[in-house]
Amino acid sequence: MADSFDLIVIGSGPGGYVCAIRAAQLGMKVACVEKRATLGGTCLNIGCIPSKALLQSSENFHELVHGFKDHGINAGDISIDVARMQARKGEVVTANTKGIEFLFKKNKITWLKGEAKFTGPNEIDVGGTAYTAKSIVIATGSDSVPLKGVAVDEKHIVTSTGALELDKVPAHIVVIGAGVIGLELGSVWRRLGAEVTVIEFLDRITPGLDNEISKTFQQILTKQGFKFKLGHKVTGATVAGEQVTLTVEPAKGGDAETITADIVLLAIGRYAYTAGLNLEAAGVAVDERGRVKTDAHYATNVPGVYAIGDVIAGPMLAHKAEEEGTALAETLAGQHGHVNYGAIPSVVYTWPEVAAVGQTEEELKAAGIAYKIGKFPFMANGRARAMGALEGFAKILADKETDKVLGVHIIGPDAGTLIAECTTAMEFGASAEDIARTCHAHPTLSEVVKEAALAVDGRPIHI
Repeated sequence: MADSFDLIVIGSGPGGYVCAIRAAQLGMKVACVEKRATLGGTCLNIGCIPSKALLQSSENFHELVHGFKDHGINAGDISIDVARMQARKGEVVTANTKGIEFLFKKNKITWLKGEAKFTGPNEIDVGGTAYTAKSIVIATGSDSVPLKGVAVDEKHIVTSTGALELDKVPAHIVVIGAGVIGLELGSVWRRLGAEVTVIEFLDRITPGLDNEISKTFQQILTKQGFKFKLGHKVTGATVAGEQVTLTVEPAKGGDAETITADIVLLAIGRYAYTAGLNLEAAGVAVDERGRVKTDAHYATNVPGVYAIGDVIAGPMLAHKAEEEGTALAETLAGQHGHVNYGAIPSVVYTWPEVAAVGQTEEELKAAGIAYKIGKFPFMANGRARAMGALEGFAKILADKETDKVLGVHIIGPDAGTLIAECTTAMEFGASAEDIARTCHAHPTLSEVVKEAALAVDGRPIHI
């Protein structure tokens, strides 16, 4: 007879493990399936966490070489120990994944080690053992989108996974795709001395961001040494020895050219990962993009089967998945789960950082919504000047009639932290005036947000 649970979660990434923990807190008997040797999914093992470790290490190196002398700090011979940098990254990953394992034990969650496949609507098989549950949650995340003609070997032509494991600084790295992942990992190796060329099919970088932010972002990255080839596509790649030769053509037609590099990073997006789940056995429906179809409560077309995170529609963000995991667990326990999709922040962890929440100017214009803009530059902020971090600005978009905050876009130091205040404000339906009248400590970077809110009404103080 199959082992039975109240809830089985397939996948232990941020959405899955949070769902499992919250359900256990609410008194359910919970199991979580994970095929990796460690918990945490892509995010903790080969995504968010290791990339941030390398971003921090490379940022420290860059500051030591280029920034500290402005503060009167002179270093001697400076060198890069990539092996130690990578080892530290591994230590960070291990600490985080072991932390999830501890939380599973604390909350009495059973870890089913192996791959899950459906054998029926409420039954799965893991390693030859059958398990049943009242509710099953698909939280299997996403994987890198392939590109025809560009065969990934994770040595010369790499996805984000391989880009996190390089054992030396490449002389030249070509990034295919000017999205978040490509620009973050490009930043790591650019700071350490690599030449970085970014090839993007569209005529702009970071297409999901507010256009003004994207333009400023590209200008800043160009100053840092990035080279951009926008409006182009890669149609082929050949590896000879230690070099990769790419065939590149204008997106709208034209003569092809070749570009050579030591490393090519393929980062054109991610797709919902359901391989091996045998969804057909359960009768679970997917959409035209392979994402699991769900209703507003994460229920699939099969009673008792649910899905959250990257595997369903919406932004592929770890914190979005976490919120969905919590909301679903609470709904299954008879409570009222809540996710406000109008207040999901996004962050690009380059330097300066880029962060956004809510709607862009382009979205407001398309929707015919009248709005006001308030902007304030970091250059006019005392703390930013003391840090020597003067690039960028905060931009608040508010409804022209009601003053309700509709979107906030920040490019500048610690933008990812600053956006939290704005997300809270939007969650509670705040106006720009509410932010403007809130006392912000001085001198802090958060005063840029306050001044941008004041600027919505045309009354910033420090500019």
